[in-house]
Amino acid sequence: MAIKKYSPTTPGRRGMTTQDYSGLSKVAPERSLLEPMKKSAGRNNTGRITVRHHGGGNRTKYRVIDFKRDKVDMSATVLTLEYDPNRSALISLVQYEDGEKRYIIAADGMNVGDKIMSGASADIKPGNCLPFANIPVGTIIHNIEMYPGKGAQLVRSAGNMAQLMGKENGYALVRLPSGEMRQFPLNCVASIGQVGNLDHENVNYGKAGRKRHMGWRPTVRGSVMNPCDHPHGGGEGRCPIGRSGPVTPWGKPALGLKTRNTKKASGKFIVKHRDV
Repeated sequence: MAIKKYSPTTPGRRGMTTQDYSGLSKVAPERSLLEPMKKSAGRNNTGRITVRHHGGGNRTKYRVIDFKRDKVDMSATVLTLEYDPNRSALISLVQYEDGEKRYIIAADGMNVGDKIMSGASADIKPGNCLPFANIPVGTIIHNIEMYPGKGAQLVRSAGNMAQLMGKENGYALVRLPSGEMRQFPLNCVASIGQVGNLDHENVNYGKAGRKRHMGWRPTVRGSVMNPCDHPHGGGEGRCPIGRSGPVTPWGKPALGLKTRNTKKASGKFIVKHRDV
């Protein structure tokens, strides 16, 4: 989609850009696939803030997305191309031959009226979903399943794509968007093509209020806090950190420290770590 620019009528408008949604279907969401979303503002069941900078935002309904694509060998027609407030990618409403409707992540190149299918016999075209065993090496893919039958967990955001690099010993070797090379069982499924909405990364929000509408609260630098609130706080005027390196509000090392746990059960499938 194209990027819309605005005249600088106000300071917030200066530099602000939005996406041109004129190409989307002008319909209301499918009510049978909507669920309520309760906001927690980053608080756990005891009321303590466990995730900072969450809160507020416009009220939204969750669109139930079919990440499993388990309705195999039955074609479906793309009815709509819609905006989803809960993700960066666009979604499509598809209707199967038996009348069932489901939402799926819209692949780049999918249009209203297209036919899509899931299963080993599906064609290699954007939006179709196949097991790795039936996808040719070199194909661009998204919506990747890590465990057979669990549903897609990787490569789901706008503009993302991965590439199938090879197959060996019952596993498929995939290069992920981060540069990481990872193995997946051949009976896991993936969707063909690149995730749509490629211009999402080019949008300039223009003002802080747009992030508040999304439920993001302000982030305050530790150096402007008091020493009782942050290890970087205190001092006369603008002071350096005053210790060996930057830390979190709780004194843990930050900014560059690798925190990823590769000792999990799935870590053994990493062939090459991501580019850093």
